[in-house]
Amino acid sequence: QVQLVESGGGLVQAGDSLTLSCAASGRALHTYTVGWFRQAPGEERAFLAAITWTGAGEFFGDSVKDRFTISKNGASNTIDQQMSDLKLEDTAVYYCAARMGYRNIRTTRDDYTYWGRGTQGTVST
Repeated sequence: QVQLVESGGGLVQAGDSLTLSCAASGRALHTYTVGWFRQAPGEERAFLAAITWTGAGEFFGDSVKDRFTISKNGASNTIDQQMSDLKLEDTAVYYCAARMGYRNIRTTRDDYTYWGRGTQGTVST
């Protein structure tokens, strides 16, 4: 069992940056991959990026690979997603998710077993 808690969401202006953090608790986290997804109103939950809990094997979805990064923050022991040059269409609820396994990065919602409750990110003009 893995518990995930997202933090760092908020209201920002277009062009700003925002960093989201995903804290995890559970056993054998080093065997897990953590992914970030987002869901805007009326849309499907979409994959953004993923990384192994140990900080290896980054992978990005095409829609954000030029603006978002993902990393393991050793100081806070979180998986962070750094988002830059934010646009109005980045407004969504952002979720982190975890799945056991670290050899192959998966990008679909059904591949992930554990989910956080999400954090709202809102971009305004």
